[in-house]
Amino acid sequence: MIHQTWKDSDLPPQWQKWSESWRLHHPGWGYRLWTDADNRAFLQEHHPWFLPVYDGYPEAIMRADAIRYFLLDHFGGLYVDLDFECLSPVDGILDGRELVLGCEPEAHTRLLLARRRGFDRIVGNAFIASRPGHPFWAHVHRQLIGAHKQSNTLDATGPFFLTRAIDSSPEPDSITVLAPEVLYPEVSPYATELFGPQEADYDRANAVHHWSGSWACDTPATPRLSPVTRFPFWASQELQPVADGLLNVEAQRRRWASGAPAPTVSCLMVTKDRSATAQRAITCFRAQTYANLELVVVEDGTDDALEQHIRDLDDPRIRHHRLPSEGRTLGELRNEAVDRATGPYVCQWDDDDLYDPERVETQMAAILALGAEACFLARERLWWPARRRLAISCARVWEGSMVCAKDRLPRYPALRRGEDTPVAEEVVRSCRVVSVDAPELYTYVCHGNNTFDESHFAEHFEVATQIWAEPDAYAERLLAMATRLPLEPGDIAHAETGAEAARTPERKPQAAPEPAPAPAEERPSVLVLTPLKDAAAFLPVYLDRLRALDYPRGAISLGLLEGDSGDTTPELLRQVLPDLEAEFRRVTLVRRDFGLQLAGPRWEPGIQRRRRSVLAKVRNHLLSRALIDEEWVLWLDVDVTDYPTDLVQRLLGARKDIVVPHCATAPGGPTYDLNTFALRPGSGALNWTQWLRDGILQPPKGFGRMYLDELRGQGLVRVDSVGGTVLLVRADLHRDGLAFPSFPYRQLIETEGLAAMAQDMGTACWALPDLEVVHPHHAVPERARTEAVSLS
Repeated sequence: MIHQTWKDSDLPPQWQKWSESWRLHHPGWGYRLWTDADNRAFLQEHHPWFLPVYDGYPEAIMRADAIRYFLLDHFGGLYVDLDFECLSPVDGILDGRELVLGCEPEAHTRLLLARRRGFDRIVGNAFIASRPGHPFWAHVHRQLIGAHKQSNTLDATGPFFLTRAIDSSPEPDSITVLAPEVLYPEVSPYATELFGPQEADYDRANAVHHWSGSWACDTPATPRLSPVTRFPFWASQELQPVADGLLNVEAQRRRWASGAPAPTVSCLMVTKDRSATAQRAITCFRAQTYANLELVVVEDGTDDALEQHIRDLDDPRIRHHRLPSEGRTLGELRNEAVDRATGPYVCQWDDDDLYDPERVETQMAAILALGAEACFLARERLWWPARRRLAISCARVWEGSMVCAKDRLPRYPALRRGEDTPVAEEVVRSCRVVSVDAPELYTYVCHGNNTFDESHFAEHFEVATQIWAEPDAYAERLLAMATRLPLEPGDIAHAETGAEAARTPERKPQAAPEPAPAPAEERPSVLVLTPLKDAAAFLPVYLDRLRALDYPRGAISLGLLEGDSGDTTPELLRQVLPDLEAEFRRVTLVRRDFGLQLAGPRWEPGIQRRRRSVLAKVRNHLLSRALIDEEWVLWLDVDVTDYPTDLVQRLLGARKDIVVPHCATAPGGPTYDLNTFALRPGSGALNWTQWLRDGILQPPKGFGRMYLDELRGQGLVRVDSVGGTVLLVRADLHRDGLAFPSFPYRQLIETEGLAAMAQDMGTACWALPDLEVVHPHHAVPERARTEAVSLS
């Protein structure tokens, strides 16, 4: 029996031939196409216990993944995705075997998502053959329950989930995993884009996966350019929505190829003494695929380097106009450029941004196909080279991306900056406008000499829909960007470092310094969260240090959870609550007992799973009750006795989504919080299983791990785990599902489990070894021994 699934019985035409190839090569086999309705009815009849999870999956692809694991358990047979093509009968690779799958190409293990998870192989779930009732499926069903809260489809139900399930299978000897060349000879288009073409050996292949819905793309929601391209769009007429859907650029390409007119588009560049970036923008112009273009360059600077460069290019489409340096505003200069344009359409072409070769072609295709008078890009790519960050912006009217009929373009106001905003607003208000969601067509570059200052870009990054700031992710996306844009390695290096900062070959890089504190005017809201149990002795010092912070109290919220205390902590909290509410932005006091009472030392291995499971629940409960609108969450233990007054600024200054300071037993002393660590080189070859107890790793101190006292002097360092003594987390990560696992997560729990979960969500953890907070191996702080119990 061959099983395939689709939302209904009407298969897309591009997949019909591949689907039929399986029946062609296996004429005696049964076949069934399972629809969404069929799948749910099957579960209702045979596995109703799974329906709450199945129905609760946020993505349809998760349900499509999960159902195959139940169908094969019940019926047996062969499941194949619709974009899998059969080249020859598979009887030979199935005979005598109970469960057969295949590895995806090795190149996929080098993609960022796989590297972060440490996979040395990825078992595909697009081809699975099984006998009915194989015990592996009962194991998979249990694993589905444990993984169903994972936000990423790959980890919840897809290939990453299946790979882990096979690695933990109770009967691995009955599972056959074939080499990539048998079933997956082709590398995904995204891996090809990053690593170059990979030779496929079809002679050894029984089938080939065509990766139509490939996981092996970093951002499947972000459109990727290809010869046949469809982009989401929405159109409006005088601010009223009139249409939305997918724009098929290929259809307009065919019309142009058949002789349909392609109106001239005048790209307009206003520049002044920015030859390097302007030359880069001109290179992007000359790489455009749209046929009828001109570039009008208006320059009022004193440097003649750009003019000479244009003269050397000898491109008749580029016209340079030098104006006297009379202090004209940017708006006035833009009007000069419009007046000199000869085409019926004009396109803003800023001198410091980057443009995909298909930018003009795509936007003109939208204008002509939809009868529009103007086109904007709904989102853009953001590049901040100095901070090594890439992002996809939020959706808005991006003024710089405008292509507009010249006769519908209003005059620019005489402003020195922000002059294009009122023009874009008037175009949207008065014209038929189409917005195309193709962010990689335009790269908005923050280079330090923009019209707007860096705070303008920081705001855009704050609301970006996706950010690549972790070094590996940034490097990978930069490589993908460079493959589309006419960038040379020198262009990237110059953008990231600036010519004046380039090192000579003789100079060696120094250890990265600790990042500078955030500027004084940047004061995002911070929620300080502290769990409390038997904390009466520590509260005076805790509140003293909190009040000593030089971060504005109007930007600090406070969340406290008290539970299971046997001392006067509840009474003391009631006393201090009014003063705290008067001092800080907002205060949340939560009271809940979790029933944790330890008979022996808190470090005993036998109680760690129970102890840290409760700690995780405490943290999660406090987070859910206290977090409202804050931008950052600072976890701060009550028994930390000292930290610098600028602690918050220095943690924010690291500009990382998760960062910890160095929690030491004394200034300059050994590390106290051993939950923050970096794995030593070669640690993967160690026998970690010997230290697995109650499902969590509990190795002795130093086994395969480096702590922050070994990393002093290295500035900002990436770590593999974090502790919770002092821990800063971007609040949106918690909102997106980052929590403290109260159960073994990759054999880790609580704060260590949070770090593993963050990595699986695509976020790295960082530490500042030289930013110290003090947590002595103390009994009771000195002040608490001598002071009266008045905390207000």
